[in-house]
Amino acid sequence: MFDKLEDIVNRYEDITAELSNPDVVNDQDRFRKLMKEQNNILPIVTAFTEYKDCKKNIEDSLAMLSEESDEELLELAKEELNESKKRVEELENELKILLLPKDPNDDKDIIVEIRAGAGGDEAALFAAELFRMYTHYVESRGWKIEVVNADETGIGGMKEVEFMVKGQGAYSVMKYESGVHRVQRVPETESGGRIHTSTASVAVMPEAEEVDIKIDEKDIRIDVMRASGNGGQCVNTTDSAVRLTHYPTGIVIYSQTEKSQIQNKEKAFALLRAKLYDMECQKAHDAEADARRSQIGTGDRSEKIRTYNFPQGRVTDHRIGLTLYKLDKIMDGDIQEIIDACIIADQNAKLAKMNEN
Repeated sequence: MFDKLEDIVNRYEDITAELSNPDVVNDQDRFRKLMKEQNNILPIVTAFTEYKDCKKNIEDSLAMLSEESDEELLELAKEELNESKKRVEELENELKILLLPKDPNDDKDIIVEIRAGAGGDEAALFAAELFRMYTHYVESRGWKIEVVNADETGIGGMKEVEFMVKGQGAYSVMKYESGVHRVQRVPETESGGRIHTSTASVAVMPEAEEVDIKIDEKDIRIDVMRASGNGGQCVNTTDSAVRLTHYPTGIVIYSQTEKSQIQNKEKAFALLRAKLYDMECQKAHDAEADARRSQIGTGDRSEKIRTYNFPQGRVTDHRIGLTLYKLDKIMDGDIQEIIDACIIADQNAKLAKMNEN
């Protein structure tokens, strides 16, 4: 591990030297690529530098304990030794986590698809509440959200909604939300007061660039039409809505949220690329079943991942056995504690698997 860390430090120094080269500065593509690489390895370099400092402190403290006779200085040396030893253990664990193979999609923007599942109107209402929850969470992170398509019901629910999230590391955080979400509560339409269980599925897909997925024009049918449903002045007055049909997979994409047909077409193609790329990723996951099982909720989309129980005010994440009694705050977008717990569980699972090999 330490040879690898030394190589990373050397690489960091090489990049720093390159970035001061006028030829590199003038080559914007090269400059951006190096800056990204430098930012990615900076946390490792910082942690390893502190690790080496702590190891040096341990040596100095041991030397002082063997040479010094002053009681006060000996006490200080013992404190320094204990603190440095504790920090070294913490940093060794941090460095192992930092050296775990990184998901190549982690830095990408995402497209999220929420679909109402079992439960009729109640499922559609729950899907709309999940959309609201994620909207609040995205806004709290300072990220940007753009709706691609929303199929709304007349009572405030959503049969489905697709939206883009643009923000640094969006996929690395939101990928843990993929799966089936379950709600347990008494519906407003239920006069008998019986608790119903409804579901909605969430798919979080990394946004794919054109270099990631090539789409043959012969495989696509593009239809334009007037937008329908709620909207601004342009709804039902111009042919701005776009529908894409991808013949090889049967995927149909509909985009109508923008006034411009060109913008709707761009969003539709972005969603199609993301879905095709996601299909490729799912095939890779299926081919590496053991690797998928070592991850927390980033594989099987049919997995029931979370239950929102309204009568008891609790939310349970079934993958990691976490239960929180703050349902109101979570539905308002306060989901960071759940996501952090999933990230830690995922890292621990990968560390355990790495130690087995």
